[in-house]
Amino acid sequence: MTDPALRALLDERRPTRADARRNFDALIEAGRAAFADDGLDASLEDIARRAGVGIGTLYRNFPTRDALVEAVYLDEVAGVASFAEELGDLPPFDALAAWLRRFADYASRKKVLLEGLNRDSELLQTCRGIMYHSGEPLLRRAQADGDVRADIGIDDAVRLVAGVAGVAFPDPEQRERVVDMALDGLRTR
Repeated sequence: MTDPALRALLDERRPTRADARRNFDALIEAGRAAFADDGLDASLEDIARRAGVGIGTLYRNFPTRDALVEAVYLDEVAGVASFAEELGDLPPFDALAAWLRRFADYASRKKVLLEGLNRDSELLQTCRGIMYHSGEPLLRRAQADGDVRADIGIDDAVRLVAGVAGVAFPDPEQRERVVDMALDGLRTR
């Protein structure tokens, strides 16, 4: 991930010792799974157990539930932003579509996390900017190649996919089909 603001936000939270960093990362992964399964009311004891650490280790890394929710959210944003950097070898539309599918995955999970964050916070504004900044070059490249309509901005594409991803689907396959239909709407006719 190349964005200095995101790197600083993550680095200030992540411990420097290797074993402590492994515990921190395991807690974020366990928190992500628990929040996805049980919502924001997920048991912190269960999260510690899933991570293979004691509750004291959880509280040492995340003194409050809010601190854990914020770290999970930052990690999700970092994953989507850094994914954009991995797509340079794909054809322009395929790269944009892959990133937007990854964004849709994130968007389908973020609702629970957003319930626990102050929507006016500087953190959310920074993360939104990072997200748009990571997807913008992919959109511009696809537009320059003639694959994507010129009248679409990154905000349009992100909101389209987020709107689709936020709907409850009976199964992941249907969500994928509907995301594909939305992506077709970006194409030049």
